[in-house]
Amino acid sequence: MPRWAVMEAHGRAEDSVYGIHSELEGSEAEAVAALFRIVDTYQEAVTEAGRRRQKRRVFRVSDRSYLVRVENLLSIHEAHFTLAELIADTHDDALPNTVGGSPKGP
Repeated sequence: MPRWAVMEAHGRAEDSVYGIHSELEGSEAEAVAALFRIVDTYQEAVTEAGRRRQKRRVFRVSDRSYLVRVENLLSIHEAHFTLAELIADTHDDALPNTVGGSPKGP
């Protein structure tokens, strides 16, 4: 079964910090649905205190990549989420070592 990661980037340009938000296993449709849930619940339109945020916008960069921009009175916060498929893993016998698909080493 395919494995996926939702990658998350914060910051702007060269100051961005990248990481894996979550890892998933399942079909592509299930992984895309999980990506949508993450994007839809990230910094929701209403704060924990019940106040409505100034502006929360979601931009589609591609079918598997979304930018969330949240603007409050004194701050602007952006997070970029991208769905990525795991295609190589040196610790998984079902996957090759490299992107080119070379077999496992000795």
